[in-house]
Amino acid sequence: MNDMTKGSPARAIVHFAIPVLIGNLFNLAYNLTDTRIVGAMLGNDALAAVGCVSTLCELFTGFLVGLGNGFAVLTARFFGMGQEDRVRRSFSSSLTLGTLTAALLTALSLLFMGPILRILHVSAAQYADAGAYLRTILLGLVFCILYNVQASNLRAIGDSFTPLLFLIFSACANVGLDLLFVGPLQTGVRGAALATILSQALAAVLCFVYTRRKYEVLRFTVRDLLPEKSLSTQLFSGGISMGLMNSLVSFGTVSLQSAINSFDTNTIVAHAATRKLSNLYMMPFSVLGTTMATYCGQNYGAGRMDRVRTGLRRVLLIAYLWAGIDCLMSYTIAPRLIVAITATQIPQVVETAVLYQKVDTLFYLLCPTITITRNSLQGLGDHVTPVISSALELVCKVLVAFLLTPVLAYWGIIWAEPIAWSIMVIPLIISIVRRIKNPAP
Repeated sequence: MNDMTKGSPARAIVHFAIPVLIGNLFNLAYNLTDTRIVGAMLGNDALAAVGCVSTLCELFTGFLVGLGNGFAVLTARFFGMGQEDRVRRSFSSSLTLGTLTAALLTALSLLFMGPILRILHVSAAQYADAGAYLRTILLGLVFCILYNVQASNLRAIGDSFTPLLFLIFSACANVGLDLLFVGPLQTGVRGAALATILSQALAAVLCFVYTRRKYEVLRFTVRDLLPEKSLSTQLFSGGISMGLMNSLVSFGTVSLQSAINSFDTNTIVAHAATRKLSNLYMMPFSVLGTTMATYCGQNYGAGRMDRVRTGLRRVLLIAYLWAGIDCLMSYTIAPRLIVAITATQIPQVVETAVLYQKVDTLFYLLCPTITITRNSLQGLGDHVTPVISSALELVCKVLVAFLLTPVLAYWGIIWAEPIAWSIMVIPLIISIVRRIKNPAP
């Protein structure tokens, strides 16, 4: 366990963030490998089918990951207060509430599968593969939440290394199962999705066994799985807020995807590839945001707002330096990265994907400001402003999808995020300044 309320703030943050970063790199490596396997073994049409629904899958998983992270903020706060019994109850209740939420989300999504695919404007040529891939991912959402609740609660008590080990295992298992299902077993895009959920299930089981043996503070009984009403309210307050924060962002991206799916196959593939590259570019921002949610949660619980201020300054400086590197890569090696991701040699795909990166990375100073401040606010108990900010992003992307894209075509998609970032960052900056100067009781 790592108590982030003591010692050098910068050292505590970096020590926590490095395993999270490595884990995310492995996860991204799997996603990129998955894209290449599908593209190389099944062809451009199959890759386009997965691309048609990939943002929707990110919406579902993003909501559940946010839900788990939000639950864990309360665990981190109890840990900072030294209340071990509340830490245990928070963890066990998170597993119960997370599982029920995932099951409900799966049932509703499967019930409305047809309308969902029609809203996304999935073409007839890609409808069958897109539906098979999405349906399989939905059936595995419960494994997604079980793993992420455990991983986020381990991070809440300062252990960011153990989730890294299980994430590496999951990523490696994913690649191996991908090659097996898509290759010799010839299960098509459904096999790629099945590989994902099986690897998550294995990681969830192993994480559960390890946690019970290693950490007494997280060792619960069957009775603990029945959440208290007051604790459930607190957990859902943070969990739903972070879940909505993530899913509103993803829902805006889904809105854009519905417009993108009306373009030709090469443009769909190009956008799927450039989004993968964006995930690579933005990964350190996400890692630092996740770190600051735990760091702020622990220090807020311990009443150390001085450490919150210092940590926030250090983290933003690191993130801004990385934003500059992102922009440099977009203007130098981006074409090679796109080819590596897609296994394509089609000039239109590469040129379209690189154009997106050259424009958007010019606005990347806004990204870490948004990601870090909204996660910090969650750790400091502000569950409203991050959702408001994410809702502004959703509105901007929906308006772009319906107003700009018909006029500007793919250029409308390119400008969607810079416009959204410029607007949504405003309430976050105002709130973080107020919260640091006058922390809520």
